[in-house]
Amino acid sequence: MAAPAPSAPARRRAALLPLLLVSTVIAAAVAAVLTMFSGSEQLYTNLGLPDPGALTRYGITAVRVLTEAASTLCVGALLLAAFLVPARQNGVLTVDGYAALRAAAWSAVAWCVGALLEVPFTLADAVGKPVGSMLAPAVLFKSIGDVEQAEAWVITAAIVFVLAVGCFLAVSWGWTATLFFGSLVALVPVAASGHSSSGGSHDLATNSLLYHLIAAALWVGGLVALLAHARRRGDHLGLAASRFSKVALVCWLVMALSGVINALVRLPVEDLFTTSYGLLVLAKIALLVVLGVFGYLQRQRGVRAIAAGGSGRALVKLAAVEILIMFVTIGVAAALARTPPPQDVYGQVSTIELLIGYPLDGAPTVLKLLFDWRFDLVFGTASILGALTYLLGVRRLRQRGDKWPVGRTVAWLGGCLTVLLATSSGIGRYSPSMFSVHMGGHMMLNMLAPPLLALGGPVTLALRALPVAGRDAPSGPREWLLTAVHSPIARALTHPVIALVLFVGSFYVLYFSGLFDSALAYHWAHLAMNAHFILVGYLFYWPVIGVDQAPRKLPPLGRLGMVFASMPFHAFFGVILMSMQTVIGQNFYRSLALPWVTNELADQRLGGGIAWASGEIPLLVVMLALLTQWARTDERAARRSDRRADADGDAELAAYNAMLDKLSERRSPK
Repeated sequence: MAAPAPSAPARRRAALLPLLLVSTVIAAAVAAVLTMFSGSEQLYTNLGLPDPGALTRYGITAVRVLTEAASTLCVGALLLAAFLVPARQNGVLTVDGYAALRAAAWSAVAWCVGALLEVPFTLADAVGKPVGSMLAPAVLFKSIGDVEQAEAWVITAAIVFVLAVGCFLAVSWGWTATLFFGSLVALVPVAASGHSSSGGSHDLATNSLLYHLIAAALWVGGLVALLAHARRRGDHLGLAASRFSKVALVCWLVMALSGVINALVRLPVEDLFTTSYGLLVLAKIALLVVLGVFGYLQRQRGVRAIAAGGSGRALVKLAAVEILIMFVTIGVAAALARTPPPQDVYGQVSTIELLIGYPLDGAPTVLKLLFDWRFDLVFGTASILGALTYLLGVRRLRQRGDKWPVGRTVAWLGGCLTVLLATSSGIGRYSPSMFSVHMGGHMMLNMLAPPLLALGGPVTLALRALPVAGRDAPSGPREWLLTAVHSPIARALTHPVIALVLFVGSFYVLYFSGLFDSALAYHWAHLAMNAHFILVGYLFYWPVIGVDQAPRKLPPLGRLGMVFASMPFHAFFGVILMSMQTVIGQNFYRSLALPWVTNELADQRLGGGIAWASGEIPLLVVMLALLTQWARTDERAARRSDRRADADGDAELAAYNAMLDKLSERRSPK
């Protein structure tokens, strides 16, 4: 019996596979050739290591390209399934969304395998030995903990394994969106542990590289997923192309800016045309310019043709060429990662700059803490964009005649300013080097910024400012936000017990378990700590004083009870720090050898005092907010009662008086 002929969509999907395979092979070949001629052997000479052999030198680059290609395809497929094509009204994925999710699952499998293969190559590269010598299980498992990037690949493999299982099991939009954000998280460990994480200015280099890699994955992966969607002639192609066009424009701008910052950190301008590293940077810049032109043509021709009722052939042709150029760019980037910069960054900086990324000019003073700024590309950018986006939402409401309380705007801007000061001012500059300053920034991010942000009511503003998709129209940002707010994850995290445990328990786990000691030397760990402080603080204060309706609505006494329940834990935490006889993170702080910190224990006790005293500030903010909210609730209830009384002639009061008269008559003696 003859096998049935494949369907047209299956043939179109199969026709896309050769393009992806050819593009990946070309990218790997470009990376290998450029690595060969860019002086990658100099990396081992700079580090005093023997040459591990051609298999290790070129194999690590080839496997890196294949792994990055798989990660890009996974991110792009999840982007399409979650946000470019709509789900059904009941939240279940459509056929197009499920097809993209299945592609993401197999891409995640390839990503996981590539990450595991990178572990022995990374270990062999780090010690200058052939990769075959690292394949013995005893050697492999013993060496992983000694190389940071090998650990990063193991963490990536674990995250991606969970991601792959989730992609095979998920069928709903909510879990697909969660998996999408999980795929972005999986990009972080390796990016934060590569060459950009060492040497001077590694804070700027790492932060800019994070932006660069995430934007590249969204752009390249999203385009491949869109091309696959067009090849199988899926529904809502015009909507998907239009949405991706906006994403691609933002990604191109982010890649351009972050790439410039990352290159300037590692390379003086005068070395651009005279070194192998500089020539590779120029090649990558040229490819990004070409990609920008293709993106413009894609928006002008492909998207407009689809909007006019076309079949999408123009989009497919442009996207196919653009994908080839994108994968060549991936190859150039991989070769760039294997090429030593023209300067030996390890020998040109002080110990302080090597460990925290930048120099410190003397002991911190009040003026330095306020005005000695070093802009944080992650949290500084997030705070500024958060403030601008909020103001644009307020402006939209006012343009259509709606009012928005000024107090909410002031609270939100105050929260954004607090995050900016804690991460980008002198407080953020000195925070990695001194426990007392770190604790001051911790309290600002955990106990001052979150209540102000919660009082700003960002969700309520967004729901009022964003357009409604309509009954039969595809879901948009407003509907996505509503689904996220009412999701099971949001309900679980805002449960009073869970929110309280996360809010107060994280203090004890972080500082008294040895986790803080291990995290001090890594820039990515500081980013994770700051993000954790803000998020758990917001989850705690959202149901307590937040303007936005929380998934779990608490009565007034319940809100007050949560606040008072947290107070003893914070006070006790500060007392423990002030009474400890051992220094948390002692090895790291002593390696800095700051001349103005002669007693690390005294500095830690100062940090404990800051933690103990700062607990009163948010309590004051919360109490004022709760009293104001209760007063306004009573005023609204009184106004409703007055309106009802005016409408029915105060029938409720008359009925109450009549009841009292009857009771009086029954009790009076006959």
